[in-house]
Amino acid sequence: MAADEGKRRGLGRGLAALIGDDAPADKRGQPAATISPNTVPIEFLKANPFQPRRDFTKEDLADLTASVAEKGVIQPIVVRPVSGATNSFEIVAGERRWRAAQAAKLDRVPVVVRDLSDAETLEIAIIENVQRADLNPIEEADGYDRLMEEFSYTQADVSKLIGKSRSHVANTLRLRSLPKKVRGFLAAGDLSAGHARAIMGHDDAVALAKQIIADGLSVREAEALGKKPFKAVKAKKASVSAEKDADTKSLERNIADSLGLAVSIDHKGDTGGKVLINYKTLEQLDEICRRLANGKI
Repeated sequence: MAADEGKRRGLGRGLAALIGDDAPADKRGQPAATISPNTVPIEFLKANPFQPRRDFTKEDLADLTASVAEKGVIQPIVVRPVSGATNSFEIVAGERRWRAAQAAKLDRVPVVVRDLSDAETLEIAIIENVQRADLNPIEEADGYDRLMEEFSYTQADVSKLIGKSRSHVANTLRLRSLPKKVRGFLAAGDLSAGHARAIMGHDDAVALAKQIIADGLSVREAEALGKKPFKAVKAKKASVSAEKDADTKSLERNIADSLGLAVSIDHKGDTGGKVLINYKTLEQLDEICRRLANGKI
């Protein structure tokens, strides 16, 4: 019952309400412990076990680390005390800032301390990442599933919590039924959720996913592909790869080295061709757009 009451209190409040000015009260009705903000030694902080994001690559953190090294951590990290421990805090929101601060070799970081339940901690972690598009579709789906399994949320509850439609929540949760290999493509950013839904339930979903990636198919093309028996579909990529000449391969390597991203060129002679650039994060996409605008690719 207490967990349900805590859930109802948290639902619909949003990230600002949960960690903003309206600090939660403790059992005596007094405001919970709050430092607004203070700095603590970086070793006092520990990772959030409810963090839905599992992948923190050096590439993802590179720009943030450079910013932190130059300007410090501007936005305080939201933490909660670790029960029964002294000088120990669990990160609620801001794990990327904490990791970047470690990489930048900072000794102390600013924090705001909040007294939050496990359910509220998971809520905040999911909301923060979803709002900033920091989660890949599988991490997002697993986060929703965890709210439902561990804290008895319904799909309607999750929809209200994150401010997205119930159909979005339902469609995201369905991604968990994909084969493990296809979920891996999603998590790596090789496939979009739209591509994955197009082949969901297909007997040859893994093979179809590989062809979508290899041929750089659009979601609409993937939908058409998913409606056909896979054996009736020609696997074009093998022949294309075999026909690539040394100049094309060299150009692929040059662009890939410049961007730090995987690049594939499908040149069809006089009829033109296409260039496929694979990115995993919005920051990488922004960098591609910036370079295109400045003519530096």
